[in-house]
Amino acid sequence: MAKTSRIPGFYRLPIEERIETVREFADLSQEEVELLRKEGPLPMDVADRMIENVIGTWPLPFAVATNFLINGRDYLVPMAIEEPSVVAAASNAAKMARPSGGFRASSTESIMIGQIQLVDVPNPEEARVQILMERDRILEIANEQDPVLVKFGGGARDVEVRVIETGVGPMVIVHLLVDVRDAMGANAINTMAEAVAPFLERITKGRALLRIISNLADRRLARAHAVFRAEDIGGEEVVDGIVYAYEFAANDPYRAATHNKGIMNGVIAVARATGQDTRAIEAGAHSYAARFGRYTSLSTWWKNEDGDLEGYLEMPMAVGVVGGVTKVHPVARLALKVLGIKTARELAEVMVAVGLAQNFAALRALATEGIQAGHMKLHARNVAMAVGAVGEEVDLVVERLVRMKKIREDVAREVLSEVRRERAGGG
Repeated sequence: MAKTSRIPGFYRLPIEERIETVREFADLSQEEVELLRKEGPLPMDVADRMIENVIGTWPLPFAVATNFLINGRDYLVPMAIEEPSVVAAASNAAKMARPSGGFRASSTESIMIGQIQLVDVPNPEEARVQILMERDRILEIANEQDPVLVKFGGGARDVEVRVIETGVGPMVIVHLLVDVRDAMGANAINTMAEAVAPFLERITKGRALLRIISNLADRRLARAHAVFRAEDIGGEEVVDGIVYAYEFAANDPYRAATHNKGIMNGVIAVARATGQDTRAIEAGAHSYAARFGRYTSLSTWWKNEDGDLEGYLEMPMAVGVVGGVTKVHPVARLALKVLGIKTARELAEVMVAVGLAQNFAALRALATEGIQAGHMKLHARNVAMAVGAVGEEVDLVVERLVRMKKIREDVAREVLSEVRRERAGGG
């Protein structure tokens, strides 16, 4: 009988029956099935309530980056990531920033944007004026949807209107600006946009189609700044090399993509550890990098008058410490406790500082020994374990792979066989 992924009612099945269905479809071994059943810090019943069709959980290494001094306060920063060298690089960068006072970070208010798309509007420019004239009523309707948010000092703050030309005619786009306080804000904003849409239809005689949050959170920014003394990072030549590397990214989108990916290595590792919407953060960051019509570096680096290196990073940071995964996932709650933070803005400031640290570490590696040398040893550990090295064998295989400068699985298998023969007295 042919296999099919058409499985009616799969989502209604108990987890064990889902696992059995997948076992038959994919011909899983008993050992593989046990991997699916194995529970870690996230209980299976909690995972089953978080998303659909759950058959297991997918753990990542959970680490802390050390040495971070941000706004005069020390932090251990939780990070969840699979890529070697990221945690070590962030920790080392934070250590190099400490002699100059660490990182200074700030953030704007937690303003997010809800968009309502109006089409078939008879007179778009007249509609724009009508909407702005009804600003107070629109805000009133929006705020009626979330009295708890308003009680805590948040809520809809303002209305903006844009008329855009498209291939199917002009559209009136209404922006609802909402202070979401310590939440990420998507649910609150989407609910407000839905509620406001019928009123907008009445006053503009148009049709409301999309009513949804924008992930270009350019009213919710986080900023970090740091000074790295030339003497602490390898001298004037290293400072100049980092500035040259930055200018490459600032003026070439192919380089900027990888440059910004390095920033996001740090930001997303913290976001994942603390239960944030990593896709929203990524989307906001990269769209912000292209806000002037050309994709460019999110960060800025320069040599100051003392000959030291200064760096600055500004980016959208839509994060929350209430609601969502942060209240459901036990490790996310633990991560926030390790950080010792109480507000979304403080979390955003930590995350942007980590992004700047990660960016510095990558640029310094590129400007000195090259990025591959920094990755080599840590990558070699993964390769050694992938071919079956265990315990002390891992360190012995890694040492030889690095010395040979051949970090490949075929070479690692040969080296592991040699190591085992030698340890067994086989010469």
